[in-house]
Amino acid sequence: MKKLINKPEDFIRESLEGMAVAHSDLIKVNYDPAFVYRADAPLQGKVAIISGGGSGHEPMHAGFVGRGMLDAACPGEVFTSPTPDQMLEAAKQVNGGAGILYIVKNYSGDVMNFEMAMELAHAEGIRVLNILIDDDVAVKDSLYTQGRRGVGTTVLAEKICGAAAEQGYNLSQLANLCRRVNLHGRSMGIALTSCTTPAKGTPTFELADREIELGIGIHGEPGTERTTIKTVDEITEILTRSLIEDTAYTRTVREWNEDKGEWTDVELIDPPLVKGDRLLAFVNGMGGTPVSELYLVYRKLAEICQQQGLQIVRNLIGSYITSLEMQGCSITLLKLDDEMIGLWDAPVKTPSWRWGI
Repeated sequence: MKKLINKPEDFIRESLEGMAVAHSDLIKVNYDPAFVYRADAPLQGKVAIISGGGSGHEPMHAGFVGRGMLDAACPGEVFTSPTPDQMLEAAKQVNGGAGILYIVKNYSGDVMNFEMAMELAHAEGIRVLNILIDDDVAVKDSLYTQGRRGVGTTVLAEKICGAAAEQGYNLSQLANLCRRVNLHGRSMGIALTSCTTPAKGTPTFELADREIELGIGIHGEPGTERTTIKTVDEITEILTRSLIEDTAYTRTVREWNEDKGEWTDVELIDPPLVKGDRLLAFVNGMGGTPVSELYLVYRKLAEICQQQGLQIVRNLIGSYITSLEMQGCSITLLKLDDEMIGLWDAPVKTPSWRWGI
């Protein structure tokens, strides 16, 4: 597999160096430990939002640092969780005195390290809350997760909560909003090809020429079914029906209880979609999929939603959460309310996302 790299071991640092030079008006980069943060941080009196995860999913998360989204992002090694010291140092850098919200994708390494980072931040007098994103309807309790994986809804939560933080929401309000976004978001993806990490140099898994993987994870984790290639309408029908027909999903997660000062188990339930719901429809490319093909997916998605009495009132089409050069896509449907719509429409200015400014 050919790649535009120098040495595999320098891949992440040199990529961050390029971002820092290209977007010096928006972001700054700390290299040891590695994190990207807003050039104007810290903003006094504003809750700071931090997310992160393995590199290879760009533009998520580093490309979403800036006004109206994240205050900082922590990139791990390719497809590997960042470390607690990255998250702690990022929190110290962007803390404006109103607290920190960590948005965490539900992968075991991310969950463990963000929990450790939160405890370290508390020890330093920084108020932090963690909210988990677990929206992938395809797979539950895989080798990489307990419960559903965190995927496309992460991007939507970062945008909506980032706007809310910009408007002055306090930490508790932001945590509640982020939790609500997660509960109303559902995602599922498909892979047409594998991807190749710079360090390995060979595909992370094998797919025959006419094979596809339904329900794939963003690191190439196995999905629900490996089958022969189908038309885009057939693929879109499978993904969309899986989201629309997903029943109420109940699970128990660990959240920090500020009143008690301890971790507590919280039962959460995702309500199913029903006729009349207003939706944000997100068609995401996995890194190697042309935008023209994503519009073919959206065309069929919109048709199915209309048939089912679901109203798409906002959309997002493009490659926002990728798996290096993997060919494929994911669909996320997020049930919206008036508050979320207003926050979605709010201005944003980051290296990879700009509107209204």
